[in-house]
Amino acid sequence: MIRVVVIGYGPVAARFVEGMLDSVRAGEVALAVLGAEQADVYNRVLVAEYAVGRADRDTLDIGDTAAARAAGVDVRLGEAATGIDRERRRVRTSTGSHLPYDRLVLATGARANVPTLAGLERSRRHRLARPHDPADLDRGARPLPRGVVTLRDLTDAELVADAVRDRRRIVVLGAGVLGMEFALAAAERGARVVVVHHGPSPMARNLDVAGGRTLALAASAAGVEMVAHSRAEGILTRTDDAGRAHFDALLCADGKQVHGDLLLLSAGAAPRVELAADAGLVVSTGVVVDEHLRSWTDPHVFAIGDCAQVATPGSAAPDGRVPGASAGLIGPGWRQADALVELLRAEAAGRSATLAPPAERPTVVMLKAEGVDVCAGGVVDADPWDADPQGHSCGRAWQVTVWADPARGGYVKLVTRGGVLEGFVCVGMPRTAAELTLLFERGSELPADRTALLRLDSTDALVAPASDPFAPDATVCWCNGVTAGRITEAIDAGDDTVACVGRSTRAGTGCGGCKGRIAELLARAGKGETVSAG
Repeated sequence: MIRVVVIGYGPVAARFVEGMLDSVRAGEVALAVLGAEQADVYNRVLVAEYAVGRADRDTLDIGDTAAARAAGVDVRLGEAATGIDRERRRVRTSTGSHLPYDRLVLATGARANVPTLAGLERSRRHRLARPHDPADLDRGARPLPRGVVTLRDLTDAELVADAVRDRRRIVVLGAGVLGMEFALAAAERGARVVVVHHGPSPMARNLDVAGGRTLALAASAAGVEMVAHSRAEGILTRTDDAGRAHFDALLCADGKQVHGDLLLLSAGAAPRVELAADAGLVVSTGVVVDEHLRSWTDPHVFAIGDCAQVATPGSAAPDGRVPGASAGLIGPGWRQADALVELLRAEAAGRSATLAPPAERPTVVMLKAEGVDVCAGGVVDADPWDADPQGHSCGRAWQVTVWADPARGGYVKLVTRGGVLEGFVCVGMPRTAAELTLLFERGSELPADRTALLRLDSTDALVAPASDPFAPDATVCWCNGVTAGRITEAIDAGDDTVACVGRSTRAGTGCGGCKGRIAELLARAGKGETVSAG
């Protein structure tokens, strides 16, 4: 029997635990899990949807802790790891106990970034500060001021839900995917929302400037106030009758004050690496592991999910920095968990096994928002007038095609090489986006007449897509790699709701962006169910 300890109990750890249950039941593995939160494991990706009323609390549950405990897993909620003794191979916890291990799996996830703003100096946690209490896992020397939240857990979600319900003015700092999804959803629920960001356009990591500006126009039309080119420097507070300070305004470098009742910090997240660093493991952006998810430093330690930074051993720069970063998405984390399960189960059963690096799918980002369709993947920043913007010299130049109708919220950008789609941005054209997603996933050539793609969203003519988005091999759920054929099989077997399909196939249980397409498959089978963008 091998002893496996998992530090962290988020969605990726829960997937790993689920995969190990047969080995636990067979007596081949003794598995212990440390979860710092008292709450059972839930999907943090959907916390924002819960905050705006699009999801019930029950829909966030992502694992079955009762089943894990029944199988013999030692699940410890509200108990944090405070140290790793690699020499003795044991983990010290916040209760003072020690858990021995033969294999240690770090699934510590990431914490929300707290920007270095005046007024928040002591609220920002140092990335290497070790917690001694589960409640202090993400807390700085001082808690965030009242009215300032990061929306990473259920406690934050309850505060935000009150603000949305009361239609207060909410200031969102940061215009990434999650910030824009929340802003649009909260505005739809009647909250007054303003998004502040320092660049020229939102979603700068995923969209080119023109696509981002098209999104900004659509967001403004949906009731979200967009404040671009505004670098935040601090916050102002007001004092209530009880003498407590509350958030009042965001102070920008140009002197602008953006007032509100609640400040939502949406400035990304950083892997939790303090335990690994303190134990002498190599860390950079995340916990550095090889393509087999094994620590560069210790063959008995693995890392998966948001805390894992996969890099080739020996690739560190002279200054110690390691190239790459954690994926930051739930789908790759789940695939890492599945791959590590196969390795450790084989080892526990006495079989020789080598972990095959998880096969990564092309990354496609979809904005989940009612009435605002945004989809992008691959190379998006290529210049239409530059034949080879990234210096490739394989004999095939980039070709960039752009179509824009910002007044009506439409924008499409195609980046191809040799006729094959290598990147795209699509705003306001859902049918075109679905077609481009399939072409991108399959590495297919685009039609010679690019305008045929634009006509997919036309109301004047019916144009059949080149690819069937509901073909059996078409991917519907990108987080879990579930095809339309697999979902159809589940529907034929009796699943008649999106939730039922999710329980059978896992489709829709990640970011939730595919629930609309699952609902369409149900409708095609005569089991219609309406699902909003969230």
